[in-house]
Amino acid sequence: MKKYSRDDQVTMAAWAADCAERVLGLFEKAYPEDDRPRKAIEACRTWARTGVFRMTEIRGASLAAHAAARDAKENDAAHFAARAAGQAVATAHVPQHAYGGAYYALKAVAAADPANAVVNVAREREWQAGRLPGGLREEIMGRIVVLERGGGVVIKLQKDEDF
Repeated sequence: MKKYSRDDQVTMAAWAADCAERVLGLFEKAYPEDDRPRKAIEACRTWARTGVFRMTEIRGASLAAHAAARDAKENDAAHFAARAAGQAVATAHVPQHAYGGAYYALKAVAAADPANAVVNVAREREWQAGRLPGGLREEIMGRIVVLERGGGVVIKLQKDEDF
């Protein structure tokens, strides 16, 4: 698995939190009383800002967001938005989770409006790429692949021995 510098990991965590936060409304609209994904994003931002790492807090916030995703399985957009939050906070532990934050955010965008998924996902992916520094942009966005298929989109995360 590729090693990242601490600075890169913090940058990736903040970026993943931004990606997740952009789709958080899709979850909160469907489940307004459930704050688990929001708390995961907040925990991610706190770690990125302070550098204070408490595994129980990071793991707990990530697992709670993923539990919210499982509870939202009948609403794909909400489900993927919660997954994005869970992956974003987990970046504090393993930098590669940042990829998942962006990946699930794109899946949430696609699920929210399937008729316009091609345009909306392209726009969101462009926004995501534009928020990464050049050294990370090519590497990260090169692994998040969007394919047009059957009038819709398929979003994949390419993994290899370095992932």
